[in-house]
Formats: sequence, structure tokens, C-alpha cells
Amino acid sequence: MRFTEQYGLNERVTQDVLSAALAAIEADLVRLDGRASPEVLVGLGGAVTNLAGVKHGLAEYDPDIVQGTVLDRAEIDRQIELYRTRSAGQRREIVGLQPQRADIILAGACIVRTVLGKLGSESLRVSDRGLRHGILVDRFGSAVTPSEPGRSSTPNP
Repeated sequence: MRFTEQYGLNERVTQDVLSAALAAIEADLVRLDGRASPEVLVGLGGAVTNLAGVKHGLAEYDPDIVQGTVLDRAEIDRQIELYRTRSAGQRREIVGLQPQRADIILAGACIVRTVLGKLGSESLRVSDRGLRHGILVDRFGSAVTPSEPGRSSTPNP
């Protein structure tokens, strides 16, 4: 929320304000500088799952559609512009965006875009499954599937 509050990213912003926010995020993520580009970059959490939901135009969240979605820089840039030019109220009308994310999605999309740039990646793959699932897949192979009982149909914010 720090970038949202500092730069007013919860509402419409000018291109200059967006550029300043992106510069601040880039400076904040300096620890990523010089890291090797990963073979595959996987994103998880509310920002990336909402970006995937908007990409697919999901009126109702569907984890099976979100899982594995590829978000490239062009799509993330498209959505940044979509959010930059709309108020939080107008963002709530965007199909695929969970209404409670309307205030913070622009900052989240900017952070995702900055991480891609810092790591020299053109895209990321979205995981709806969470970090523990990824660790299990890494350790035991892709045959691991999440248990369905108790599995939420909405991503964790």
C-alpha cells in the first residue's frame, strides 16, 4: 500500500505520476539488479491472479483458467494503462478484477512489471496454487496436485 498511498495510485494518475511511481518501485527493488534471468518466472498472489482474471475477462473467478496463464509485458502494460486512466470506482467495473483490489491493482501491476524488467523476463506464468504447492512440485515433480477439499475458489488477497 506504500506506493498506492505515496503516489495516489488508487485513483486516476497522469503519465508523469506513473513514471515517478515506477522509478520509486525500481529503486526499491534494487536487490534484484544483476540477478540471472530465470528460465521460468512464476507469479502468485492477488495481483497476478487478478491480472490473469482481467486478461481472460472472468466475470467469476476460475482457478483452473487462471492457473498457468502467461502474462507478458505487453499485457501488463495494457492493464497498467487501463488502471492508470480510471478511478477506483471505474476499476471496480472491470470484468475480472476483484472489487476489493481496485484501490491497489495499479501498484501491484507496476511492481509485477518492474520485477519482469529487473529479471530480464518477457513474461511470467501465473500460479493459483500458492508457494507450498510450488515447493512440492519442485521437490517431487509435477504429479503433485492440491487437495480439493477446503480449496478456496478465490485467491488470497
